[in-house]
Formats: sequence, structure tokens, C-alpha cells
Amino acid sequence: MDALIAKADAAQPLSNKRKRTHHSNPKPGPSRKPDKTSVSIIKNTSLPHSLRSRTNETVDAPQYKHIANPKLRRSLVKTSTHIAQSQALLSDAVDLLPSEESGFAQAEDPLERTWRLSQADIVKQAGGEAARGRQEMKLDGGPYRVRYTKNGRHMAIVGRTGHVASFDTLTGAVHSELQLGETCNDVVFLQDHSFYAVAQQKYAFIYDRDGVEIHKLKAHISPMRLEFLPFHWLLASVGSAGYLKYQDTSTGQLVAEHRTALGACSVLTQNPHNAVLYLGHQNGCVTLWTPNLPHPAVKVLAHLGPLSSVSVDPSENGRYMATAGKDGSVKVWDCRNWKGAVREWTLRSSGKGGAEVEWSQKGLLAIGSGGSINMYTSPSIKTPHHPSSQPPLYLTHPLPSASHRPITSLRFAPLQDILTIGHARGTSSILVPGAGEGGMDTGEGLDLYEGVKGRREREVRGLLDKIQPDMITLDPELVGSLAPPSKLTTNTSGGSGSSRAAEIPFARLPRAERLRVSGKADLTEEGVSDADLSDASDSTKPQVVNKEEKEKKKMRGKGKSLKRYLRKQRKNVIDPAAVAIRAKIEKQKAERKAEIRKVKYGDEPQEKSSALDRFRRTSKE
Repeated sequence: MDALIAKADAAQPLSNKRKRTHHSNPKPGPSRKPDKTSVSIIKNTSLPHSLRSRTNETVDAPQYKHIANPKLRRSLVKTSTHIAQSQALLSDAVDLLPSEESGFAQAEDPLERTWRLSQADIVKQAGGEAARGRQEMKLDGGPYRVRYTKNGRHMAIVGRTGHVASFDTLTGAVHSELQLGETCNDVVFLQDHSFYAVAQQKYAFIYDRDGVEIHKLKAHISPMRLEFLPFHWLLASVGSAGYLKYQDTSTGQLVAEHRTALGACSVLTQNPHNAVLYLGHQNGCVTLWTPNLPHPAVKVLAHLGPLSSVSVDPSENGRYMATAGKDGSVKVWDCRNWKGAVREWTLRSSGKGGAEVEWSQKGLLAIGSGGSINMYTSPSIKTPHHPSSQPPLYLTHPLPSASHRPITSLRFAPLQDILTIGHARGTSSILVPGAGEGGMDTGEGLDLYEGVKGRREREVRGLLDKIQPDMITLDPELVGSLAPPSKLTTNTSGGSGSSRAAEIPFARLPRAERLRVSGKADLTEEGVSDADLSDASDSTKPQVVNKEEKEKKKMRGKGKSLKRYLRKQRKNVIDPAAVAIRAKIEKQKAERKAEIRKVKYGDEPQEKSSALDRFRRTSKE
């Protein structure tokens, strides 16, 4: 401490020292000698960039000396310096991020198993702030379903009997608490904690932070599950009627309404990577839906019985999907090829309503079945394994008593190692080491300490950057990519051995040639072809054709009334009058060809003689 004080005194300017000595009379004492340790450290170390003063930072920022206005020049220099300093500090922030394998519980002894750790052992080893995540809320309106906001600070719960509440998980403050007095099936936050939607018995309702009813969505009839797409501002619902509906919360319009034709549906989740919705049906099928397709983009027979839960892995861009059936089986699928389940196993105990599955931000799979919650790590469940055997457990947590069953909801808190369980007696939050993502991206709205001003700016930015529903596809990289070159080309030189340079793209062809290649050209409008004109002339005698006469022949027949009538008619419309006129023109063409042949050969062409004509008796005989 003395060394630090001496260093601080030496760093102060001389004027401050004089001013302090002028007003105060310090007592004489022994002079302080510099600490050898501090001297040796100062020579080889320095303060990190995050702790240095901005005035001492040297950054390469443009000075804008070519700008004459001094006020504008100072403003640009200040902005450029701030950007350069932020980029310089970014490297330090990247070094401080945890690695992908950090945070998980590891066994020290080869005979030790991580699944033997209880919540009491984990809370004892965790820090004081992390241990606050272990909570138990005993409520009487169960079974409950749980939802978190995108940053994980606010949580909303809804009970089957109509108890709805939202509160701040960091401070414990309750925002609102409602007793709706009717059956409620699901709850979901909208763009932030200011609004949330509740799937009630007859319709879906939107409430604000204080619990005041804002909207009544009559188009969503008997909803069972709700999902909100944050980048598209779409509220999706599916219910007992079997209809999947998309509602734009920014404009209030019903964007799409799809009839699944597979009966009532109570399983709905979204892929956060491409915003595709996954539905689980009673016949064991999983269907993938987008707003721009009236039919499912993908349909997979996942189980031989009804599905109870579906979840998509957010850690690997939505490549893996986990499904749980009411038959007690769990399957992990690869969404890139759909060639079968990567891993499949049967649960030891499953409740009457089936199992619940949920992926964490770092690829940890939690399965709630019967009276326990089992967790598995990514390498063990994503590696192909043909026998139907149990993968190695990571952690397990049994429910206190049978009165807490059934387990109706599993939700991992974003950016935290907390798993919240919704059951018949309330909610239980347990600690799962390594489940949450350690790095916080404040630009994506993942700031736990976001203020009112920051929330408003993020909401306005989200509205300006809102993605249209038509851009939702299975491959999100398709949007914004360049259009592929046209494969429809025409070889002008002819022959199979011509070079590619002689091929003309379809877009560069003349209009008449494009119509001919696409099969839309009306050939009846063409006059006498050049081949017919060459037949009518003597090939042995060269002919000199005047330019005016050539242009006159080129425009011959273009102004006739029949040709004008045919040009006005569409080629794909079958009109009896147009068909008769085309037949008449074909007849005239045939007569014209016959006259040309008569001029060329002198007489009418005789019929072709047969082999038996030699035996025919003539009139002279």
C-alpha cells in the first residue's frame, strides 16, 4: 500500500504539490524510499488498456486537415478517435472471453462422477451472486410454464388455473400479478419485458408491464402454444383448431394463417437461427413452417406416437433438434440431412404427459421426465450411436416429492447457469454449471443492466431493421446472396465443338430470339421465309436486289388486318376465331408454295409412280 501511495504522489503535477504544501504544514519525518518490488514491476509491466485513461491512449485516427471548418474538423476527429479506441479495446475484450469448454463441472478422480453432485454441493462451491439463482417458489395455481426475456433478467410464469406473474429476477421486484380465472396455456414476452402475451382459454391477450390488458387477438382462437420471433416482430400461435397463425405486433396485421390438417397441436418451438417454426403433432410427425409457404417445408415422422416436446439447439446455428414422445423415447436429429436420428434412447421413467426437452446456449440438453431432470453434454448426444442405450449423464436433479409432478416446462436462463423448472407446485430454479453463454453482446439487446434510454433506442433500431416475413427460409444465407448466372444460353456458331465464347446469354438475345427460345413466338405472323424465296429464284442466275425493294419485301404482310388481329390475341388463349384465321393463313401459305413450284418446274408435280406401274396397260396398247 505504501508503494502505491508513493507512486500516486509522484504522478501528481508540481502545482498540486505546492498548493497542498502551502495550505498544510506536514510534520517532518523520515523520507520514504521507493519499494524495490514496485520498481521491478514498473519496468516490465503496464496497465491494461481497459484501465488506462483515454487521454494517454495513442491511436491512429485521421485528423481531417483538408476540412476548413474547425468545428466540423474537431467533431470528426473526436468521433474517429472514439471509434479507434473502441477497436483497440476490442482485442482485450476478446481475450477475456471464456473458452467453449470452460464452466462445466469436471471430475478430479477417474472414479468420480459429476451426476453425483447435488444442488447443495454446487451452491456451496459457487459464488455468492451465483448461489442466488437456486430458488424454490411454491405456488398453488399449477402446473406452471416459464418464459425469460432475451437478456434473461425478467421472467414470466403462467399457471393452468389462470395465475400470471412477471418479475425481475435480479432484484426480485414483481412487475404484475394477475388472477384471470380461466385456463391459461402459455405465456411469452414480446420485444422486451414491457409487453407479454398470454394464451388463454378462448383467445390470446397482450398485457403490458403493469398487467393492463392492451389487445385482444380474436384471430388466435383457443391457442395452446405461443412463440415470438424477435427479428421479425411476429407472434405465432397454434391451438386446438390446428391452425398456425402469424401476427405482426408492429402493425397489428395477420400476416399468415396455415391449416396444418393434422389436428390439435400443443408442441411449438422456433429455430433461433432461421426463425422457422417446428410443430409436433399427435401422429408423431414434426413439421417445419414458414409464413410464405402454405404447406410444411419439411415433414418428418419422428415417433410412432404423439410428441410431447421439441427443442432446437441454439449453440450450432440450429443444426440439431431433440424430440420427446409420449412413448418415453428421446431422439436427436441432424437438421441438415434428415437421414434418421443421430442418437436415440428410452427414458427410465416418464410421466403421463411425456418428457420435456430443452437445449441451453452452450449445447447442454436437459430432459425432464417422471420425477427427475437429467442433463447431457453435447459430444455424447451428437455422436452417432446405433444401439438404443443411455448416453452418459452430466447432472441430475430429483424433485422433492411426487406432488410436484408433472413437469410441464424447462427453460434455461440466457447468459446464466440457471435452469427453471415448471411443475404442479410452482417453479424450481437449479444451478447447471456451463449452461449459459459467458459473453454478453450488448448490441443484440443482451444487456442485463439496460436502462430506459437504451431500451428505447434498441426498440427503434429493431423496428428499422425488421425483417420481412417473406424472407424466412430454411437457409438464411440465401437472403442477400447474389443471383446465380442464367443457364439458358444460345450457341450462335452451331456445332457441338464450338467454344463457350460463342454462347450468348439469354438476357442479351434480341426480343424475337428470346420469344423463339422460350416457345412464345407466334410463327403465324411470319411471312414468306428466305428459303421459300430462294426456291422461287434460279440459283444459277445471280440476282441483284435493290435496297428499297428488299425493305419493301421485308415489311410485306405486316399491315394486313388478319395479322393485326392475331397480334392482339394471346397465344395461350384458345379462341375459335383465331384458330380459324390461323388455318386460313396456313392454307394461303400452302397455295403460295404450290404456285412457286409451278413456276420453277413448269407443270404440276406428278404423282410418284409405284413398282407395279410397269404392268399397267396404256391406251396405245
